[in-house]
Amino acid sequence: MTRPPVPENEQARLSELTSLGLLDTDAEERFDRYTRLAVRVFQLPYAMVTLIDSDRQWFKSRQGIPIQESPRDFSFCAHAILEDEILVIPDTLEDVRFADNPVVNMEKGIRFYAGCPIRTPKGFAIGTLCIAGTEPMELSTADRQLLKDLSKMLQDEINHQTVATIDELTGLSNRRGFLGIGNHAVALCRRMNRPATLMFFDLDGFKLVNDQFGHQEGDKVLIDIGQLLLTEFRFSDVIARLGGDEFCVLLTGTDAEHAHKPLENLNLAVQLENNKNPYVIGYSVGTVALDPAKHDSISDLVAEADRLMYEQKRSKTR
Repeated sequence: MTRPPVPENEQARLSELTSLGLLDTDAEERFDRYTRLAVRVFQLPYAMVTLIDSDRQWFKSRQGIPIQESPRDFSFCAHAILEDEILVIPDTLEDVRFADNPVVNMEKGIRFYAGCPIRTPKGFAIGTLCIAGTEPMELSTADRQLLKDLSKMLQDEINHQTVATIDELTGLSNRRGFLGIGNHAVALCRRMNRPATLMFFDLDGFKLVNDQFGHQEGDKVLIDIGQLLLTEFRFSDVIARLGGDEFCVLLTGTDAEHAHKPLENLNLAVQLENNKNPYVIGYSVGTVALDPAKHDSISDLVAEADRLMYEQKRSKTR
């Protein structure tokens, strides 16, 4: 096993990492949405946002990994931060740097790895967005670009230290964040000929809650609906509040026919929530399956689902 070399600018790099205030902090949706999407679109068991500390790699976000940190000496990502763009290891047993690494030789060990460095504005590589699997595989040129694009979006998120892509009230993606990550997901599904389904929700009865019970109660409704969406849909689905009382869910790898089950679960959960309150909240929803012949982007799906949602809402008032 080859231990990862230490960058020449290590002390400055560590100072920059520490100044960001990310180490040993709680999980955050603005990071988790990237790893959730990565395991889904690349169809791999592991995806992580890693931060390379002085003697450990610490996972700010992780999917499929039960531990919060591991020794830097065993870290693939500590090698990846030395790369200009991306480190891809098609078969770890065929790479002398990793063939006898403990995480390779353990049961269900890592046989494939790809990691893209995350850099600060000063150019310091503080960690990676990475994916890994238990079987050897190749990463196509298009998939390499997708991983780099996702890493760049995540890098911007960190460097701006802003919630510009997160809805402050619910903690979900906002419209900007949803369109950004959704475009990458749709592009991948189009390229790989995989299904995707978008659901556009608009709440029924929400204005009445604001008028009769006040905006604080209205905010509670939005928060509760956001949590129900997170609970009833898969961890890999992209969930957002687009604004007001409008929400969207993008289900990758799922056609419209198989999207009905989480919707049934959501209906039941909303009914149970209504039993606790002195008002009734419902929703209208437009559902659209990705059609590569007419949907070039996430915006095309949103526009069609929005139209279908309003058709359903108007039918309720007739």
